[in-house]
Amino acid sequence: MSLVRRCSRTACRQPAVYTLTYVYADSTAVLGPLAAYVEPHCYDLCANHAERLTAPRGWEVVRLPAEAGEPANDDLEALANAVREAARPPLGHSGPGHEPVGQGVEIGRRGHLRVLRSAPPARRPDPSAD
Repeated sequence: MSLVRRCSRTACRQPAVYTLTYVYADSTAVLGPLAAYVEPHCYDLCANHAERLTAPRGWEVVRLPAEAGEPANDDLEALANAVREAARPPLGHSGPGHEPVGQGVEIGRRGHLRVLRSAPPARRPDPSAD
């Protein structure tokens, strides 16, 4: 199996460097850098076919700038922010040992499983301390 994606045009054996996506609701064809993975309703094109691309009458072609194999800084920042957001604990969670769960307190985790300890009994004030 070849790791290089080929141009979607019939009989073209050139490597793909652009991805073409149609936005039917806006009558727009979007030509941008090669997508990270193959999508069923997108077309991968070589440089030659991407350059000669035309759209049907009444349609607009939007050509996104192609990076030379490297994502833009904004793309990298957006990806890093998305990863940070996904890794952030839910609100009210301050780490293992502090999250109340039902009648217990979480003291550890392994995958999706939690290790719980019974909540310590609430301390009552000592009347003799006065």
